[in-house]
Amino acid sequence: MIRALRAHVLTQDDDCVSDRRVRLGSHAERLSRSSRRVLASSVLPAIALAATAAACGAGQGPSRAASAPSSAAGAGTVTSNVRFADYAGSAACAPCHEAYVDSWRRSPMHNMTREARTADVKGPFDGTEFRFHDDVARLESAGADRFVTLSSKRYGRGVYRITRVIGGHHREDYAGVAVAAVREGAPALGDPSEERVLPVSYMLATRSLRYKGYSVMVKARDGLKIGAVWNQTCIFCHNTVPYVSTVLGALAGRGTYQGVVLDPLLPPSLRASYVVTNERAMTSLLEDELARLGAPKQKPTLEGALTSTRARFRASHLVEVGIGCESCHLGAAEHVKDPTRLPSFEPVSDAFAVRLPAPRSPRLAANGTRAETLNRACARCHQVLFSGYDPTWEGGSRKRSPGGSHINSGEARDMMLGACASKLACVDCHDPHAHDGTAALQKLEPARADALCTRCHEQYASPDALRAHSHHDPAGEGARCFACHMPRKNMGLDGGLTRYHRIGSPTDTGKVLLDRPVECALCHGDKEVGALVRTMERWWKRSYDRDALEKLYGGLDANVLLATAERGKPHEQAVAFQLLGEGRVKAAVPVLAGQLTNAYPIVRGYAKRALDAIEGAPVAIDIDAADEVIAEQAKHLR
Repeated sequence: MIRALRAHVLTQDDDCVSDRRVRLGSHAERLSRSSRRVLASSVLPAIALAATAAACGAGQGPSRAASAPSSAAGAGTVTSNVRFADYAGSAACAPCHEAYVDSWRRSPMHNMTREARTADVKGPFDGTEFRFHDDVARLESAGADRFVTLSSKRYGRGVYRITRVIGGHHREDYAGVAVAAVREGAPALGDPSEERVLPVSYMLATRSLRYKGYSVMVKARDGLKIGAVWNQTCIFCHNTVPYVSTVLGALAGRGTYQGVVLDPLLPPSLRASYVVTNERAMTSLLEDELARLGAPKQKPTLEGALTSTRARFRASHLVEVGIGCESCHLGAAEHVKDPTRLPSFEPVSDAFAVRLPAPRSPRLAANGTRAETLNRACARCHQVLFSGYDPTWEGGSRKRSPGGSHINSGEARDMMLGACASKLACVDCHDPHAHDGTAALQKLEPARADALCTRCHEQYASPDALRAHSHHDPAGEGARCFACHMPRKNMGLDGGLTRYHRIGSPTDTGKVLLDRPVECALCHGDKEVGALVRTMERWWKRSYDRDALEKLYGGLDANVLLATAERGKPHEQAVAFQLLGEGRVKAAVPVLAGQLTNAYPIVRGYAKRALDAIEGAPVAIDIDAADEVIAEQAKHLR
């Protein structure tokens, strides 16, 4: 069938924007004195230097309002970095920054989006079928093309040619175009001019297929339904796009556009404001954008540009496919032409300004805001809470208060909410140019990892001081700064737990009385609520409301993890399930079996993997089946 369809496949441009190769003269990469002092004290100086020096001096004290050239980051910075014409493409960076660019090109982040015909695809496009309830997705290849055939009782049938491979660190997602009907006379699913996100993911760790939406907190689906239009959802955070395209909604007073404007998800004190500063320059900018998108002739307004961008923006309008250098460093065409014009992490425009909040302290105002600036750059994409799931950490609600995220891709926003956001930058732990951005950190011996924190908190640097502060062996995991202040309690894209990046203390009242499980139980899962709380009170001179704890766990004599598994919110339950599985807690089997039909399939996955771990082998339960089938299969576990 697929081979017969090849003649009917719609002809498409590759939508690949050619790299513009420009030879650069050598130039000195300049750092401010304050940035040099910070980097010299870092436990990962090479990592921080890679981020800051590669920016060619972007560590110089940035302004608090990125607007016209006169108020930009400094006389030596670019005068505009937000228009399409301001971008040069990553290939233009290679002559002077070859090592960084070469490493970056091989990184999962750069390869976040790939052209399907040239990508190294791991998914099994060999006739493999994925069954979901009563529906089937069949993955096949024909020459250089790959196809997904969807057969759904509820949503119809059709064939899609894969055009985009999305991700590749933990899983592959796919987007494609409808090319033909499976049955003669039946309509294909979807507009053949649109690239649609397909409802199948390939998980690299388990080498298995999964419903695409089940990587986030969405409720159970009733069939294999074609997903959203790729260029209206995934495209901005997974590719390199002119900065102005991402802030049209904010400038028009419409809040976010495609999920890339961070500020509505921050408390008011941390929000930036987006304002037009020069109407004539803004008109010129919008005219250029509308013409580039091929929009009908119209009066250039923010509303019109926003509507046209949402309807017309395609891969051909990207700076480049995937995450390029200028996704973080912003447009650097001026820098390419004149190396003395240095890039800026903050937007610079003669048409509009992104006015950042006042520094958190007078000292920060005097010394610059390196960490906050870099974290905000990362948070252009790493900000999301995902889906319509309302609860957040610290007892928050995404609709009413900016609590912390519970899953991957919100790390930078969480970092901005935490206690160390003004001093600790994402790049102090993650090498943004490396193939694996956390590998260097994970290889550090404990003392050097702690040094990331003790460069500011010097009073805890000695083993004796660390023992007194942590009440744990200073050589053990229990004394590690990250273990307590960045605990592993968020759902990771690989199906495990990853660190929660809102830095705080496990003894914070909000964490103890509003979240489950109490964070000390992440290591001490055999403990009862009362025992842990009494120890915390004795060691750190705190006091916690017993009535609140009773309501949260059902009793002070309850095991923290079992009570969380039974009574917790879904994101809390997932943490408990993972830890109960790691501890092979047999008493958890009944509650885990009952959660295999949890309303949130991602949580079902944590319950299933916990049962597999406890039983010592995969249990024979298909959590992609209908709920009644799952319940019947799980009867023997109760």
